[in-house]
Amino acid sequence: MREPEGVAPTSVDARLAARLAARLAARLGELRTEHGWSLDELSRRSGVSRSTLSRLERGELSPTAAQLGRLCTVYERTMSRLLTEVEAEPPQLVRAARQPVWRDAASGFVRRSVSPPHAGLRAEIIEGTLDAGTGIAYEQAPVPGLEQHIWVLEGTVEITVENTVHTVREGDCLRFRLRGPSYFHCPGPVPVRYAVMIVLP
Repeated sequence: MREPEGVAPTSVDARLAARLAARLAARLGELRTEHGWSLDELSRRSGVSRSTLSRLERGELSPTAAQLGRLCTVYERTMSRLLTEVEAEPPQLVRAARQPVWRDAASGFVRRSVSPPHAGLRAEIIEGTLDAGTGIAYEQAPVPGLEQHIWVLEGTVEITVENTVHTVREGDCLRFRLRGPSYFHCPGPVPVRYAVMIVLP
């Protein structure tokens, strides 16, 4: 897997990623059990195959951004909130080396939780990096009315919200309330890096 520009892999990152992956697999299984659903029922609700769900819960497979987005919608959670549930309680000061990083090899998408969700706080900040020529589709808003502010730090990203395509370039900021599907596409020629502030309704 190619590392995003400006982000060098470290042993700390690798250890954190391995622990996060194991906890995420366990948490996905716990959520299904809490809802009293079988794998077949979760497959019907999420559109993810039964065999894939089984492998995800056993930690044999890492979820793609699209798969995780579908599961977050079913469980009514933002992706950041789900990832936070598998981490220890975050400190008030989040050091760069302690910010959880999640990678989707299929799309080249890298997601860093800069300011993870925290009890009593409604906002969170993430940093996303998307390779040139790739895209990520989110079929539904994990929480209807979710407020997002997307500030492009480097490159260009095309964001489709409510059937409108917004071309967001370096320095630009797009803000909206998400109530349906959205699509992020990096037209290139270089990767795009952007910050997202997410505010719960």
